[in-house]
Amino acid sequence: MKAAYFMKHGGPEVMQYGDVPDPVAGPGEVLVDVHAASVNGADWKVRAGHYAPITDFPYIPGRDFSGVVSALGDGVKDFAIGDAVFGVCDVGQEAAYAEKIAIRAAIVARKPEKLTHAECAAVALIGLTALCSVEDTLQLKAGETILIQGGAGGVAGFAIQLAKHIGARVITSASVANHGYLRSLGADQVIDYNAQDFTQVVSGCDAVFDTVGGEVAKRSFAVLRPGGRAAFIASGNTAPVSPRADLASLRPKVGRDRAHLDRIVALVTGGAVRVPEITSYALSEAAAAHKVSEGRHLRGKLVFKVR
Repeated sequence: MKAAYFMKHGGPEVMQYGDVPDPVAGPGEVLVDVHAASVNGADWKVRAGHYAPITDFPYIPGRDFSGVVSALGDGVKDFAIGDAVFGVCDVGQEAAYAEKIAIRAAIVARKPEKLTHAECAAVALIGLTALCSVEDTLQLKAGETILIQGGAGGVAGFAIQLAKHIGARVITSASVANHGYLRSLGADQVIDYNAQDFTQVVSGCDAVFDTVGGEVAKRSFAVLRPGGRAAFIASGNTAPVSPRADLASLRPKVGRDRAHLDRIVALVTGGAVRVPEITSYALSEAAAAHKVSEGRHLRGKLVFKVR
């Protein structure tokens, strides 16, 4: 099969495109012919060596995908060959940047007819992350106020819409060019991070969801009310330490399971959340896509159209 992979850590230029061995569905797994796979920030961080060093090459990145089941491993009863599915790889597994992927059937969901493969790939991991952060970890409630940092990104864009669906007041941060887009997603207040210090214009928030990391994450505690809580997904393996004992600081655990994927489908097909803007690339253009992702100013999602 064809795949995008790298043979060593480095910049976008280390990404290659070529033939690699086909995967095989093991017990409890399905083999999926990938039609679309999305690009996430974690992909280029793995390639660049920001996480644990890779030693088994060629290494195929990619965490979420959509496609069609082409083979069943022993014991798989809930899918048939030809079923359209989408999913997010198990923790520790990647390899979605390829024409085929073998994955545990229990963490794959059926693709709704209403959504294309590209759309399902675009919402899979960002939807999981937003759900686990906003609903499961922060337990956001109607009437509360949440600050979502880095609003134009895929996870934050999904989280803005989810928070509005819950009934919260949503504040977010972005460059001026994205303010109209974020208001169209439902944001009640948008802060220009180039011209405004968010700690000077926001206060008394019930919750903060940070997707930016660094100093932005650390300074976000300042806008929380007593008893407020914060969740962080861009600050390494642990959440920043809260400077106040009355604040909860958590790093969400993003569970890979069918229930969360079905919840994403319900939100999107029901109209509560819309699919982010998609910029498409061929799988052979992985280096170019990584360069854009690494620039961290993308609006929406990058998606490989594999088939």
